[in-house]
Amino acid sequence: MKTILIVDDEPAARYALRRALESRYRMVEADSAAAARGLLTTDKPDLLLLDVVLPGEDGLTFLKWLRQEGHELPVLMVSALDTAKSAVEALQLGAADYLVKGYELEELRQRVANLLKLSTLEKENENLRRRLATEGQFGQMIGRTAAMRRAFEMADRVAAADSTVLILGESGTGKDLLAQEIHARSQRSGKAYVAVNCAALPETLIESELFGFERGAFTGAAQQKKGKFELASGGTLFLDEIGDMNPVTQSKVLRALENRTIERLGGTQSIAVDVRIISATHRNLAAAIRDGKFREDLFYRLRVVTIELPPLRAHKEDISILAEAFLQIHGARLGRTALLTKEALAALERYDWPGNVRELKNALERSLVLCRNAEIGEEDLAEEIVRGSPTLPRSGEEAGDYGLQEKDLREAKRKFEIAFLLKQLGAHRWNISRTAATIGLHRQSLQEKMRELGIRRPGQGPVEDEE
Repeated sequence: MKTILIVDDEPAARYALRRALESRYRMVEADSAAAARGLLTTDKPDLLLLDVVLPGEDGLTFLKWLRQEGHELPVLMVSALDTAKSAVEALQLGAADYLVKGYELEELRQRVANLLKLSTLEKENENLRRRLATEGQFGQMIGRTAAMRRAFEMADRVAAADSTVLILGESGTGKDLLAQEIHARSQRSGKAYVAVNCAALPETLIESELFGFERGAFTGAAQQKKGKFELASGGTLFLDEIGDMNPVTQSKVLRALENRTIERLGGTQSIAVDVRIISATHRNLAAAIRDGKFREDLFYRLRVVTIELPPLRAHKEDISILAEAFLQIHGARLGRTALLTKEALAALERYDWPGNVRELKNALERSLVLCRNAEIGEEDLAEEIVRGSPTLPRSGEEAGDYGLQEKDLREAKRKFEIAFLLKQLGAHRWNISRTAATIGLHRQSLQEKMRELGIRRPGQGPVEDEE
């Protein structure tokens, strides 16, 4: 039997509510907010009937406290105050419904029944989401290995907390999908989700994109424009590849996080913004801090909760279920179906996937388009997958041309970087230090980039062992 807690200082009002509902529900009463606090723990009510006007702490203040403490039980405000202002304020603070005293008994019973039914459905959906996360599914993401399940479970727990989240992982691991699903499961899900790729924007544009600008702020600013912080107000702002953000913009983002206000370029007015920040990067921020490229104070602001997505080579056991899912997605769009042969699946599982899940998805689309039969064999896979290493530039091919046939910018960039680094490493006989000095990187930065792209000298061990 469901339990309903009545919080009202008038005995007659409590009596009327109890008599109307006691045949169907277990009723508990409190004459003040202070008394109700104790009953929340001892009686664990499923629904709260709360008066607005109470002695000492009023109903709206108590409602605000409930939500701040994480109590999610539905609240039906029952009040003699028949004003739109009171009703709107109650709903903004998290009340599920508002009922004015003088109601019909059947209306009261119907609203209570509807709220309890809705609460039950929400709990069932929450349990289902948690079970799916445990079993290896989180929105559009799939992964049944322990590392992926841990990431899903942490993301599911943090989704409702409204905390700032930092997602770490190599390019192509699904950081953007994880951020979208965290937003979808949050209390901000009905508001805007705005994504900004910090690496894709030139330094001269990123500030105006984030903070907006006033008319006349610079040449070409013909009219006022709102930035991403303003557009995301009330919702979530996803700062992808934040490790590529320049130091000046980092300081402004830090100030926005601390003050919850921004200023448009060319403006003098502070604008309040209410956003949840989810950021992501494939870079080693600790190393960037040591090199003076990333602000340490911003790093600590961003990493309230950190979730790390492993590279695909670290959870190859998931390749079979990922491949099956991607072939179904591509098949539905392309109007054809095909299965992987055992040999083709084995080749997929041998390959290290420097482009991670994104590369796997693109590779399977290519194979599905090119295969002639109902099965995808090794002959339908890209040469580099069958060989088990990234493709070297062909003789006479310019590294700058490599990857230009790709439609996806990130995939084109990845292929160019592979070709460029392989060419430079080969020219320096795979000496990491000399290559790094030639191309303007620190030795550790080059090693990190090689690990990210899956580049290693043929016949040699991991990058850390290479000289």
